[in-house]
Amino acid sequence: MSGLINYISCGVLWLGLLVKAPDLLRHRRDPYLRAICAVLGLAGLCFFLGAPPTVGAVNRLGGVPNLAAPLTYAAITGYCAASQVLIVHWRGGPRVRRTARRWVLAYAVVVLGIAVTFALGDAPVERRTDLDTYYATTPFIAQMILLYLLAHLTTVTVTTVSALRWARRVRGGLRAGLVLLAAGALCGAGYSVTKLIAVGAGWSGRDWSALGTTVSPAAAGLGALLTVVGVLVPLAAPRAAEWRRARRTYARLAPLERTLDDLLTRRTLRLPRPRFASPTTRLMWRRTSIHNALGHLDAWFDPDLYDRTRAGVLAATRDPERAEAAAWAAVITAAVRREADPREPVPAPDGGARLPGRVPDPAVLTRIADALAGTAPAPAAPAVASGTTTAGTA
Repeated sequence: MSGLINYISCGVLWLGLLVKAPDLLRHRRDPYLRAICAVLGLAGLCFFLGAPPTVGAVNRLGGVPNLAAPLTYAAITGYCAASQVLIVHWRGGPRVRRTARRWVLAYAVVVLGIAVTFALGDAPVERRTDLDTYYATTPFIAQMILLYLLAHLTTVTVTTVSALRWARRVRGGLRAGLVLLAAGALCGAGYSVTKLIAVGAGWSGRDWSALGTTVSPAAAGLGALLTVVGVLVPLAAPRAAEWRRARRTYARLAPLERTLDDLLTRRTLRLPRPRFASPTTRLMWRRTSIHNALGHLDAWFDPDLYDRTRAGVLAATRDPERAEAAAWAAVITAAVRREADPREPVPAPDGGARLPGRVPDPAVLTRIADALAGTAPAPAAPAVASGTTTAGTA
């Protein structure tokens, strides 16, 4: 009687709604987003109204025994309508709005039927958990129960089939989300089917109310969890992929940062390391530190060394990107050594030649780091005059 499953399920669904709410506020006219939020909100409302403590409170405040039943069934029917509208927008087509309006009208008729049958029926004994089976043979109340259960079963069946059909045509996070939505709808079908079996057993004089009070809520709760995860997975999948790429790039840039570490420390060019940051933030921090160091080294770069190294590696590999990375690796390594050597004269701020690209772009930085790490070895560049080192071309 605690309604713990109901309240947990409601919380999970409304948490999903909270996650989607910012998107809805930014795109208020998006019917797809409105349908998703309606599904999450109404599904949570169904669990909230169906919890035994809520049922008792509604009946007490309304002054009508079992008033919570038609309200809960109306919420379930509203959820069904929102689900069908969502499916219509999934499918798309030239008549989306007309089809969506027809589904809404059909379920509005169901809600009206629930209200009429409850008003015509007689349910004087409050039943907080087993009203479906207790009044399974009561005129009009039995019809009300069948009406909402069949409407719900129709919705979850259509949702399951539509989600699985669409999942066959897509990939990635969207496919995973659709499969989870289909699984959640299938659990919802388990809720309706077990309720219908329990009601049918009541018609034949058997008491199978345990199906409706234990199995059905468990199936509905699992369905709620799967539905929320299915809605959120397509949102989380791109972010997770972005974080995986950021982690890989962050790790690949480590050799380049190690090469610049002494300079970064001596010249205090490294920003404070962010704590509890996302992979993208950590990557930005590492890139910023590298850019600071390369900006400081700009005056020490040797354009001739860059050109000779690039030409030699390009002649050996026929790979322009590899040649560019090897050339930058050689120039950066030489510049780091010259800058740290106290015997080297400090170049004039506006003197000397400059490389065309003062700081390599992010894609080039990772290739430079690979060259420094030896994961993209390049043939040694031709020997250079004037004793300039080409260390770091490998």
